[in-house]
Amino acid sequence: MTDAKFSYTFDNAHTYVGQELAVSDWVEIDQDQVDRFGELTRWATWLHSDVKRAESEGAYGGTLVHGFFMISLFSHFMEIAGVRPKGAAYTLNYGMDKVRILAPVVVGQGVRLRDRISLLDVSDKGEGRRLFKTGHLIEVDGQEKPAVFAEYLNYVFAAKAKENCSDEGIER
Repeated sequence: MTDAKFSYTFDNAHTYVGQELAVSDWVEIDQDQVDRFGELTRWATWLHSDVKRAESEGAYGGTLVHGFFMISLFSHFMEIAGVRPKGAAYTLNYGMDKVRILAPVVVGQGVRLRDRISLLDVSDKGEGRRLFKTGHLIEVDGQEKPAVFAEYLNYVFAAKAKENCSDEGIER
């Protein structure tokens, strides 16, 4: 694992392509959070929110964490792992490539997730902007198989270019 927190910068990020940048701390997920995510996204199906029915009728013995809930944690995982490069003013979510839900995650009495974050590519887009592609492998405490893999895209804006930056010229 790279010690990204101390030497990873906007200017030298390309030298870290192909390397694991960090492993995040564990994040606790419980049924209340899964229920709230289901309500907010309007996907509160019984397999995610009805504990008794999921235990008796579901194939996994309990309710499941939404795949999109785990994916939505990428920004949080990156923040707590400290992988925003030094010299960056801010980032903008640009989307994802190759997203896979690899294994179901049963909520039970609560579950712990963490993210292995690697840098897959950095593309210079001019005017103090770069497109970063990071790889995310979400692990579940006590589960051998990872739950999610995705390639996450972010436009990263250099701090020195902050005053002159807009989203003009960002590929749509």
